[in-house]
Amino acid sequence: MNLSDRPVWLLPVIAAILAGALAAWLIVYGPLAHHTPGDEPRASGVRVSGEAQIGGPFTLTNHLGETVTDEDFKGRPLLIYFGFTYCPDVCPLSLQAMGAALDLMEPEEAARFQSVLITVDPERDTPEALADYVSADVFPDNLMGLTGTPEQIRDVARAYRVYYARVEDENTIAEYLVDHLSIIFLMDEDGRFAEIFPHGTAPAVIADRLQQFLEENPVQS
Repeated sequence: MNLSDRPVWLLPVIAAILAGALAAWLIVYGPLAHHTPGDEPRASGVRVSGEAQIGGPFTLTNHLGETVTDEDFKGRPLLIYFGFTYCPDVCPLSLQAMGAALDLMEPEEAARFQSVLITVDPERDTPEALADYVSADVFPDNLMGLTGTPEQIRDVARAYRVYYARVEDENTIAEYLVDHLSIIFLMDEDGRFAEIFPHGTAPAVIADRLQQFLEENPVQS
């Protein structure tokens, strides 16, 4: 079947998978990564031992209407996803995969991770809209939604090297969609990049990588 014959809803899924693969390549091999000799990427999840230029300070508003900064998350590893509540397919699938991966872990281990959704659609994703969205049963239990001004969202997206752009779409009930990179970021307790999971990574693979991360980063007594 020709690409033009595929259902319209498949196109953003295909684009997200391709974008995720490209971003993983850039972080591991391209200008976004600094490697030490002998570094090797791992399958499915992508990890480096050198310092990747991913992440940084931010000030945003959570789904409870509270101002939060990156400093508020120090001491807990983060699972961060950039998406938006009007996303018809890719975002909910990625957040469901995140939740399913955590469900495969022991509760006390899963509880060490803070799950975060940072919107790329601050115009519509108010704290109230995010509060309703993040409460979905299939998403991680502790999922926190973050929004902000367009400038704040632009800055945090740049820090994480996340592309997004408004796309007018007359084929959906929404006035517009937002084309964006679909990747789950794992950041360590100090806010440093640890690993990424491109769109489509199986929950079992994510859970296995998170388990290995905990083994390599035990709780300090």
